[in-house]
Amino acid sequence: MEMHQVRYFLAVAQLLNFTRAAEECNVTQPSLTRAIKQLEAELGGDLFRRERPAAQLTELGQRMHPLLKQCYDAAIGARSLASSFRSGEIGALRIALTHSIDLALLIPHLNEIKRQFNRLEFRFLRGSGREVGDFLKKGEAELGIAAEIDEAWDRLDVWPLFTESFELVVGDGHRLAGRSSVELDDLRSELLLSRTFCEHARRISASLREHGIDIEQGHEVSNERDLIELVEADMGIAMVPHTSPVPERLTRAAVTGLDTRRTVNLYGVAGRQRTAVGNAVMRMLRGADWREIAG
Repeated sequence: MEMHQVRYFLAVAQLLNFTRAAEECNVTQPSLTRAIKQLEAELGGDLFRRERPAAQLTELGQRMHPLLKQCYDAAIGARSLASSFRSGEIGALRIALTHSIDLALLIPHLNEIKRQFNRLEFRFLRGSGREVGDFLKKGEAELGIAAEIDEAWDRLDVWPLFTESFELVVGDGHRLAGRSSVELDDLRSELLLSRTFCEHARRISASLREHGIDIEQGHEVSNERDLIELVEADMGIAMVPHTSPVPERLTRAAVTGLDTRRTVNLYGVAGRQRTAVGNAVMRMLRGADWREIAG
């Protein structure tokens, strides 16, 4: 089935006249008639009763009309969308982030990118470090942002954005609240909440164990919202990245003697053609001054 056959069919169905439909489609009547006969042969029956003064849709033609119109409209829409993408009127970006990356970090840059396109569409994917790597590998995401990706794929491009430290977060009624820094000994009697959704969680836990901090009695938490609610309820304390937003009623403190730094990276796929939006976002993120945000 060719799209011009569908177009000719729809013209005849609307005008109920082969001659006028041929004029509407800017083709000769024999060409239009031949195309519709080919379509009828493919569908296995007559679509029109060729009567005078007007053609009439057969039962098959009536049943096929809404389906063929939907098919034709979808094809026209696809062509229009493709044309808009080629001309730069519409931009699209698929970006994958690990659960521990705050989307607010990207908002100022995405707002800046929006000014360059009449219409901009984003698709945000979330996952673990391994899942972000898979999104990139399978082409489901154009760019990725993570502290670590559990993927040794040699086609991954990696651009460091900023390095930040983890900080202790406690409720405002906690005994450690209000301090700018705490000692490791201050943590020994505390119930620590483990951010299992963070790609840096195992490294933090290992570092705490090395310093004799018991983390086995803590709670495992699978998302940031639950973590904050548990800290607010004074059901534990937590280590969170500096860029993670926390309510003002919670307080942050550096942990003296504990190296908790992590580097947040931008990832892409080497050799894979990027969209105009992808290239613009990549350049903007790599060229941004992250010092104030990273602390």
